[in-house]
Amino acid sequence: MKAYMDVLLTFIKIGCSTFGGGYAMIPVLERELIQKKGWTTMEEVMDYYTIAQVTPGIIAVNTSTFIGFKQKGILGGILSTLGFVLPGVCFITGIALFLRNFADYPVVQHAFTGIRVAVGALILDTVIKLLKGVFKDAKALIIFILSFALSLLFSPNPVLLVVAAGVAGFLLYRPSPAKGGAA
Repeated sequence: MKAYMDVLLTFIKIGCSTFGGGYAMIPVLERELIQKKGWTTMEEVMDYYTIAQVTPGIIAVNTSTFIGFKQKGILGGILSTLGFVLPGVCFITGIALFLRNFADYPVVQHAFTGIRVAVGALILDTVIKLLKGVFKDAKALIIFILSFALSLLFSPNPVLLVVAAGVAGFLLYRPSPAKGGAA
């Protein structure tokens, strides 16, 4: 029971300290789940993010669910999801009750401007960490450059881009029959 409570409380803490969406959450996950708890690795977190991007729902919630499930099975997945979502629901409910009375105040508008800048910094930090973990070799760089170029030039549906990158990864990284691996 203590282990389940640890999962719940850990994700409540993460939910309280994560602002700006899924990518801004990576530094918090790194600190809480990798460095402090040792529950996962950065490579696993990146794998969870990859899966979370192609599954329905919010990336941060899906990632929390995957990590909780890895720790304590189905109940761990439920508790981690609940723990992550609960602070945000309470916070948003509080804001919804009071914001319309204060939204036009310059101090509130300026605070939101500062928060957006800080969230941008967290997202940039995450992008840099993602890039460091992604570029393992020239093949990964080719997939990145092609995906980025296609995204800039044609604004394709993100699902198609992710599926195409997955197919490219499969084709580029599968073992070759010449080396004794299955094609």
